[in-house]
Amino acid sequence: MTTAPSEVAGSTGSPSADAPHARRGLALALLAGAQLMIVLDATIVNIALPDMGKALDISETSLSWVMNAYMLTFGGLLLLGGRLGDLFGRRRLLALGLIVFTVASLLGGFATNEALLLAARALQGVGGAMVAPAVLSLVTTTFEEGPERNKAFGVYAAVSGMGSAVGLLLGGVLVEYISWRWVMFVNVPIGIALVAALPLAIPDDAKTGEKAIWRGRLDIPGALTSTLGVTALVYGVIRAAEKSWTDGLTVGSLVLSAVLLVAFVVIELRVERPLMPMRLFRNRNRSASYVVMALAAGGMMGAFFFITLYMQIVAGYTPIKAGLAYLPLCAGVMVSAQFTSVMLPKIGPRVLLTAGPILAALGLFYLSLLEVDSNYVVGLLPAMVVFGLGMGLIFVAIMATAVAGIAPEDAGIGSAMLNVTQQVGGAVAIAVLTTIYSSTKDSKMDDQIAKLGEKALIDPGSIKLALTEGYTAGFLTAAILLGIAAVIAVAVLRVDKSELSKDAPAGLH
Repeated sequence: MTTAPSEVAGSTGSPSADAPHARRGLALALLAGAQLMIVLDATIVNIALPDMGKALDISETSLSWVMNAYMLTFGGLLLLGGRLGDLFGRRRLLALGLIVFTVASLLGGFATNEALLLAARALQGVGGAMVAPAVLSLVTTTFEEGPERNKAFGVYAAVSGMGSAVGLLLGGVLVEYISWRWVMFVNVPIGIALVAALPLAIPDDAKTGEKAIWRGRLDIPGALTSTLGVTALVYGVIRAAEKSWTDGLTVGSLVLSAVLLVAFVVIELRVERPLMPMRLFRNRNRSASYVVMALAAGGMMGAFFFITLYMQIVAGYTPIKAGLAYLPLCAGVMVSAQFTSVMLPKIGPRVLLTAGPILAALGLFYLSLLEVDSNYVVGLLPAMVVFGLGMGLIFVAIMATAVAGIAPEDAGIGSAMLNVTQQVGGAVAIAVLTTIYSSTKDSKMDDQIAKLGEKALIDPGSIKLALTEGYTAGFLTAAILLGIAAVIAVAVLRVDKSELSKDAPAGLH
């Protein structure tokens, strides 16, 4: 690169930082809409899986790949997507990603067989890998450090936190009253509207003279090793959740991933223009933020996974009722996200990143006390509210910490790295938590068989008891992950509130 990070250190990050307030408000609404479309896609499709399987004659084993095909391409291409935005323009990458995602959604809605549906889901992942880092980096470069950016992060975090629950509710409505195809079609008008509004809301950063844009060549060896390495890692943990950690393909994928990612680091240390500048990790706060994000995402995804299963399988909730039951959790995220955006510049992120994981862990611990006949008001509601409040504190503070002082030229790859840790952390956590759940559930079922004989295998009470035992073990393990995140925040993070002020020096430390 021809310009050192220090040369852009004093920049607000984007020419759009001087844009009129109304335009930045439109930009925030657009970016929040793009993020919501990506986030809710996972759960909205999850609700429709049984109907998809029946309509397209997809086996139970193959049905999981409707989700996995998306995760593989999304997780594998995130780093590359982030750097492409830095090199060729984030608005352009966002537009291209939205178009790809929208076209893929249209193709998926019209799918007539399993192969077409899986191809559409993989293509959605490609679009998502461009949209996700572009959105976060545009939030970083469009809004000045300080209250304005913290408020934007508050909206971003609220949308991210509530997206999964909105997906459950909307998916339930669409599947029950229209068709499973509409969980794909619903993205089309949203995507078209976002692409149309993009030129009105956000300037083309490839044409505004921003120093970080249109510089240098893409690091092809780094792009290949990182993409294949992360893809192999995601496939390995997916395989572990489906089969076992000792399965041949699981072990082979994880070993291949380790080799490729080590090669990626070696390449990045040697090339002149790296895909992933190692200077990102010299800042202890940024590195710790990535670890905390991975742990928090793992706890959150595990919580959503087991809460959904408990409500629908044990408690017998319909998809719509389950979606409605999530609304207090969404409210908790939204309230605490806005509170955090206000308090962050006053007290700094360390207190918030300690209190957030502790609150979330307490909510998960309460969920680990669930029984087969627990009711919603006493058993689920308090835990979901406390958990939501904790997650809102975490996500706003962690995003502000991860991008504090980052040079504009690295905003895309820094944002992509935050997304990678979130996605990979969540995938690994789901695999680990699923293993613990299965082991605990099987052990409890063995106890029931010892008491009741073979009839326990068809006894609804015994089955629900074993399932609940497995879910609560998953909740407890997820709580431990959040507890570790709190310890790291206390022991490692040293971000002063002045570093988040718009007057603070920018640049990588």
